[in-house]
Amino acid sequence: MNYSRKFFHKLLMLYRPFEKRLNSELGKHELHRAQWTIIYYLENFNPATLVELSNYQGVEKPTITRTVGQLEELGYVVQVRGKDKREKRMQLTEAGKQLYQEVRETVDAYEEEILRGISEEDLKTAIRVMDDIRKNITQSGDGEVGTSET
Repeated sequence: MNYSRKFFHKLLMLYRPFEKRLNSELGKHELHRAQWTIIYYLENFNPATLVELSNYQGVEKPTITRTVGQLEELGYVVQVRGKDKREKRMQLTEAGKQLYQEVRETVDAYEEEILRGISEEDLKTAIRVMDDIRKNITQSGDGEVGTSET
């Protein structure tokens, strides 16, 4: 049996239903996954540039710019000046911090539900394996973000 094929098939079969349900849970807060990921990052690694957010999510900078713009319009993030006056850094507003706490409870409940019956040891192994695969992707150059001119 080709376990690498089976692994990636299972990964793809897991990803879509996970994201669909996650977006449903986030919809209770009028958010989607890309917005939540930015809010999560800013709460945990505050503040950040658009490039840092782009690298974290693994998407092109224009995509992040649009999503951050939506969050700015909603009053959840604000631009602050970095060390260099040209550098724009994003941080959560008080409303964004409050939203993070509310959404965190929803996401925690969802994650707890879908991880029911999975041991901590198995989770640690899965995390390590995913980290190793991501490292292999990024080292090969296939995981680079922001390099295309399109």
